[in-house]
Amino acid sequence: MRLDNAECAYSVEFMCRKLGVSKSGYYDWRNRPDSATAQRREELRLLIKKAFDMSDGTYGYRRVHAQLLRWGVAAGPELVRQLMRELGLVPCQPRPKQWSLTQAAPGPVPDLVGRDFTAEAPGEKLVGDITYIPTGEGWLYLATVIDCCTKEVIGYAMDDHYQTPLISRAIRKAARNRKLSKGAIFHSDRGSNYMSAEYAKVLEGLRLRRSAGRTGICFDNAMAESFFGALKNERVSRVTYLTREAARHDITRYIEFWYNRKRLHSAVGYRPPREVHAEHVKLRIVA
Repeated sequence: MRLDNAECAYSVEFMCRKLGVSKSGYYDWRNRPDSATAQRREELRLLIKKAFDMSDGTYGYRRVHAQLLRWGVAAGPELVRQLMRELGLVPCQPRPKQWSLTQAAPGPVPDLVGRDFTAEAPGEKLVGDITYIPTGEGWLYLATVIDCCTKEVIGYAMDDHYQTPLISRAIRKAARNRKLSKGAIFHSDRGSNYMSAEYAKVLEGLRLRRSAGRTGICFDNAMAESFFGALKNERVSRVTYLTREAARHDITRYIEFWYNRKRLHSAVGYRPPREVHAEHVKLRIVA
């Protein structure tokens, strides 16, 4: 008797005879329930797919592994990477870096950060920068303010220009959203708008100390650059915005509902920035 499947060249009886096994043994093996290991791997595949889809296809194996741990699922990172490879789950990849908006301006502003983008508590050290988003109506410019302690975007503003009023709105929004320490550091690049006397007055009014990295050295403001890299890789490069308003709504949603609240940040132990902030607030109240 031959099998109905056209891809099979030989009958089960013929193959069992050649392999020296009985037909009953073959059917017993075929109908045997999956082993505990096989069942475990299948459960992991489902959870890995859930974590990957939840991130909109942005998580690599490290963040997927961290998400599994947050769900109380123990699995080694190498196993997660292997199963993601089997499932064909490949996170979105960054595009080549394009030109910068920085127009260098000289000034006596010191570098108070020295590439140390950490802080003991929220509101003590902030970084800011500007990037551009392509739309069908032209560029939309985004200015951000990020807390070095929690990695949360605590202030941002968008407009069709990147002049001083845009970055002033971003830092004022940050001051409204979070309690900033007196004498807190605000660090940026040496773009002409960040070096302007107008912006210096804004920071002075908020009792913030101005800091800036060296001209043309992106590593001196790496934390701000890292956020823009994540934003463009995970969202902007995967969407076509017909209008500035569409881009504004989508970027706001990414910042408020994904990056700040849900995205696992490697620099704070693979936790969401808002969760880290809440922990600091709780510790402050207990103290």
